[in-house]
Amino acid sequence: MIQAMSMRASAMRAILMLMLAMPLLSACGFNTIPTREEQAKAAWSEVLNQYQRRSDLIPNLVETVKGYAAHEREVLEGVVEARAKATQIRVDASLLENPEAFEAFMESQSQLSGALSRLIAVAENYPDLKASQNFLALQAQLEGTENRIAVARRDYIEAVRLYNTSLKTLPSMLWAKFWFTDAEPLPTFTIAQENQNAPTVDFGNGG
Repeated sequence: MIQAMSMRASAMRAILMLMLAMPLLSACGFNTIPTREEQAKAAWSEVLNQYQRRSDLIPNLVETVKGYAAHEREVLEGVVEARAKATQIRVDASLLENPEAFEAFMESQSQLSGALSRLIAVAENYPDLKASQNFLALQAQLEGTENRIAVARRDYIEAVRLYNTSLKTLPSMLWAKFWFTDAEPLPTFTIAQENQNAPTVDFGNGG
């Protein structure tokens, strides 16, 4: 019984010491790596949400354009095929842990952006299409989504920069080496790539 009481007392002392040490650990950057990793993953989730929002708009956009420009078959099929390829890639938490899968996903989104740019350019040649209320509504939604994609991508780039930097700078790099040993740099992309690939959605007043 005395031994059991001694063990409980030791456990209580250990818990108390841990509680007292937590503020010190935080001050020494102990929480930096897990906190920044979660922030980066949350930012990535927002990127995926906005890409999905864009993908959801495409079927209605294609059907609307087809109603006024059915003979633009190559451009319309290009958008449909690009969307299909983008949605075929499995998107889950492991995507950030696989640089090749990440690159393939981003390339598919880039191809979809290019296909949308060509579709938008074609729409410029059809005044009746540009004046369509349905098209104008889809145009506004697509423009808003592209803007949100740009913001989400920039937020992700910054979050990953902070996280990856914490893995190689003191004092957090010491925690990465001795405590968070499974922490790995996250993949990213450049703003230059984003600016090059993002479609421009602007038809003035639609007239």
